Amino acid sequence: MDLLIQLTLNGLFNGAHFALLAMGFALIFGTTGVVHFAYGPVYAVGAYTIWALAALVGLPFWAAVLLGVAFTAALGVGCYLFIYRPFEISGSPPFVVLVASLGLFIVMKNLIGIVFGTGVKTVDSVAYDVHFVGNAFFTTVQLGQVAAALLVGCGIALFLRASRYGKAIRAMADNREMATVIGIDTTRLSILVFALGSAVSAVAGALVLLRDGLNPNMGFGAVFVAFVAVIVGGVGSLRGAVIAAFLLAFVQSLGMWQIPTEWQNTIVFVVLFGFLLARPSGIVRRA
Repeated sequence: MDLLIQLTLNGLFNGAHFALLAMGFALIFGTTGVVHFAYGPVYAVGAYTIWALAALVGLPFWAAVLLGVAFTAALGVGCYLFIYRPFEISGSPPFVVLVASLGLFIVMKNLIGIVFGTGVKTVDSVAYDVHFVGNAFFTTVQLGQVAAALLVGCGIALFLRASRYGKAIRAMADNREMATVIGIDTTRLSILVFALGSAVSAVAGALVLLRDGLNPNMGFGAVFVAFVAVIVGGVGSLRGAVIAAFLLAFVQSLGMWQIPTEWQNTIVFVVLFGFLLARPSGIVRRA
């Protein structure tokens, strides 16, 4: 029973982490149509930036997070303006943009290893408590992941529904050509969603820094889970991406009850293939 409780708690906390990553990726992919695989390394760079500001520069962790989130947002905008936007202007097919994204992923991942090294990076200046439920346990950082997912999710939902820019983003996600016809500046909105999506990934990176530490390969797992969550949840649905993120986390965690840890990614692929066969439009179907 204690093992089941621990796996359930792990699924909840991992689901919150996956939800943050999925929200950021869904904002970018669902609005612009760009399969931004470099989202993973951008997330990693944001986390490493927070680590460098806290561990090397000596800033308070909260200040390091604020600056790291701002830097990651700017990095995401740079990816759009200097990598993807030129292909949009030239009318390149989506496959070309996809290849460019994969190339950017590889370059950025290797640069992380060159600049920061391959060792695990941690921050020791932030203390946190451990709480127990029977013999199962969780930490304050994991609670922070759930709180961050709730706050960020509610904030994004409110922004999309109540603000002028949010409504324009929804219109662009629904029909980019029609949005252009009625006078919406789709380039400005693309810049905005790349900034927002990248900033959300930095929030997830800050919490992972405290929970597990950082390594140069962390970006692959992040973009892999985010991409699968968006597809399973339904492309264009932020709510679907969050639901799918928690579904994947619980299936992955509870699957470890009987399946070895090294098969975790296989479980995610099985879920993806199952939804593609049974419900290709995703959990939340668009009207």
